Amino acid sequence: MREKGFTLIELLVVISVIAILIGIAVPRFRGMQDEANTSKARAEARVLQTAVESYYMNQTPNAYPATVTTLCAAYLNDATPLIVNDVLTDPFRTGGAEYNYIRSANGRYYVIFSYGRDGAADITGISDAGVLAGTDDDDLYATNGTGF
Repeated sequence: MREKGFTLIELLVVISVIAILIGIAVPRFRGMQDEANTSKARAEARVLQTAVESYYMNQTPNAYPATVTTLCAAYLNDATPLIVNDVLTDPFRTGGAEYNYIRSANGRYYVIFSYGRDGAADITGISDAGVLAGTDDDDLYATNGTGF
């Protein structure tokens, strides 16, 4: 007489199938997180670009903010009229760090950028002609210059 229940082989087959499905799902989930962070960083870089242009128009004489590591906290959150209410943080940096902001030496060009998927700053500056310096890798940026 056969007892009710599963054999060891049946249990191993079920566990193997579940492990294979998890192995397929986890990398896809990580890819979806990266895509969401990329979309967020692109959108927020455009918001910050608009905010920097608004800051420029409301200064006498017109001037872009100086190069700082805390653009929102140093300039945009305290500007009159209020430009950005919250500090926007780079989703690819740990610890809630803000997006990077660099102004050219002549003060005419700027770049706002996110570290991108590799978590490293590949953009190192912007020239007086508006050309970005560094490596055109995975950083997401907004600039009034020409880019790379």
